[in-house]
Amino acid sequence: MLDFNTILGHESIKEHLKTAIMQNQPNHAYIFNGEKGSGRKSIAECFAAALCCQDENPENRPCGKCMACMQSASKTHPDIIHVTHDKSRIGVDDIRESLINDISIKPFSSRYKVYIVDEAERMTEQAQNALLKTLEEPPEYVVILLITTNTGAFLQTILSRCICLQFKPLATDMIADYLKEKEHLPDYLAKLCAAFSGGSLGQAIKFAKNEEFEQIKDNCLSLLRDIDSLTADTISDTISELSTKKDEVDVYLDLMHIWFRDVLMFKATQDTNRLVFLNEVMIIKRQASKYSFSSLGKILDGFYTVNDRLNANVNFDTALELLFLNMRDY
Repeated sequence: MLDFNTILGHESIKEHLKTAIMQNQPNHAYIFNGEKGSGRKSIAECFAAALCCQDENPENRPCGKCMACMQSASKTHPDIIHVTHDKSRIGVDDIRESLINDISIKPFSSRYKVYIVDEAERMTEQAQNALLKTLEEPPEYVVILLITTNTGAFLQTILSRCICLQFKPLATDMIADYLKEKEHLPDYLAKLCAAFSGGSLGQAIKFAKNEEFEQIKDNCLSLLRDIDSLTADTISDTISELSTKKDEVDVYLDLMHIWFRDVLMFKATQDTNRLVFLNEVMIIKRQASKYSFSSLGKILDGFYTVNDRLNANVNFDTALELLFLNMRDY
């Protein structure tokens, strides 16, 4: 069931969107910016459901009971369009086919027609320019929701025509309490998963559901501490081990992504309080001095690339080897 009250945190964002629903005055375009698992997608889907809800009282939207809400929950509502893609970039043809060419068709059964674009930072410049024309003169019934982890990937002209809602990391204690109450984790494990979640509830839940998270974390840290001097044999041994535990690869990749995000964060701010791997601060400082901003950006982009390759069934060993070599050589 889609319900704002069941979504943890982000109270000011939820109140902002509820006000738009109450007044029947949503903006024509929003950017939901934050880390993966922070609640951006859940709130976007809840907002879309509320805009299409058939309950006469705006305070009850989304009601979760009407036909529109049931369709929204099952992602079959004809007026809520999820713009999907299966490539590393969202090209101009993707945007034209899924959004621009469809936008002139009025809503089928609702007051609004809502387009949800996940991973919107992957839009090419050409795709953004094509979308810009729609944002400049959108039909009054259209609401576009761009979900992203990086507003820096957008053209300034796109940013200026959207309301940007920033999803801040959730408090570690809040996540730990949720894991104990909803996932029934023991106290120590709830705190451990929360600590390495980067303020992302989704990330914490993923860690919580992996029974060997602690061992994976230790193995991953052993690799990351000496990433700049990895030997070919170590890389080969690591890949061989991961190939026998492919269901755990996502957790390894997530932890490595958080590590390099920490390195970039420290390089940019020199603020240790913003690090997830606080116990590794001396190593993170050392690596921050060695990597350039450009290199760290390429490494972080590499995690998107390896996920795309693994989802496309590219050779497992080759995909990971390229990632590890880039982490070392950059």
